[in-house]
Formats: sequence, C-alpha cells, structure tokens
Amino acid sequence: MSQIDPFVLFQEWLSEAEKTEPNDPNAMSIASVGPDGMPSVRMVLLKGFDERGFVFYTNLESQKGQELIAHPKAALCFHWKSLKRQVRVEGEVSLVSAAEADAYYASRARDSRIGAWASKQSQPMEGRFELEQRVAKYALKFNIGAIPRPPFWSGFRITPSKIEFWKDKPFRLHERIIYRREPGADNWHTSVVFP
Repeated sequence: MSQIDPFVLFQEWLSEAEKTEPNDPNAMSIASVGPDGMPSVRMVLLKGFDERGFVFYTNLESQKGQELIAHPKAALCFHWKSLKRQVRVEGEVSLVSAAEADAYYASRARDSRIGAWASKQSQPMEGRFELEQRVAKYALKFNIGAIPRPPFWSGFRITPSKIEFWKDKPFRLHERIIYRREPGADNWHTSVVFP
C-alpha cells in the first residue's frame, strides 16, 4: 500500500502526463449537481494545486458556477489515455481568494481577459455574431491599459476528502489506491480496493 502523500503522487503523474499527452494534460472533468439533483459534468483545465486542493477558473454566473455555489461539493476526474491512468477526486468546494483570482486573471492572454467580459457563459445567444459584437465592445472599452477582472469571474478550489489513483493492468485487474481524510484533518488513510 502506498504511503506517499497524494499531492506528491499527483504531481508525479501529472509531470509524466505533460510529457506524453498530446493535448491539455491538465484537462479534468468536473461534476456538479443542479437544483433538481441532476448531476452535470464538463471538462475544464486545472490551473493549480497544492495541499489545499485543486483550482480552476470560470464565470461564476455559468451553470457550473451557479451549481457549485449552491451545492459546494464536486467530483473531478483526470484521465491520461497515453499513460493508462486516471485520478478521481471528491471534496468540498470554495472560492479562491480575490488576490488569487486577480493574479491568475492578470496572467491570461489579453484576448482571453476580454473574452471573460464578453461571454455570458451558459446563457442563450442568438448567434455567433452576438458574441463577436460583445468581444468588439469590450476590446474597444479596454483598448488601452489594464483589463480588470470581471466581478462575476473567479476560481474554485476543490479540497479533497478522497483521491483515487487508478492504473491500468492486464486483464482488467487494475490497481486502485484510495486516499481519504476527514474534513479539517491533515492525515490521509490509504486503502487498496478491488478493480
């Protein structure tokens, strides 16, 4: 049974994926739940992680933003086909600090910052031209100087209570190691489960 810290192991696996995955080794699915209890899943990009959890950024008024604010629990899944590995994460969700969101937003390409203002993410639009008009509007508005972070755009941190590392093995006799910890606890408990 592995006793390595799960974040250290995750970094090792992510580093390997960065060498072998053709696109977006930091891509992860995130599942949330709507007001009717219906689960919803989509792909996002991991933008950072440490012992506090896994971070991604989005429009807070999007479907996922609204669902995560209303029901602050989520599940993540990283799948690295080239390595025949996946990592599943479950935990509590919280907003990152304003300083963290500002720092990441400032690191984005200028067009991506304008896009954050222009896109009414998850809202109906009449056609692509409506989006292009909004991009032009905000490009003109922020023609010179800094582009401030929109008040409706920030990041979420998923603080894991469970992390599962899955590795493909012949004949579907896969390896599964699960790390669990109680909320607020520092210690992880590991177990190996049947495939």
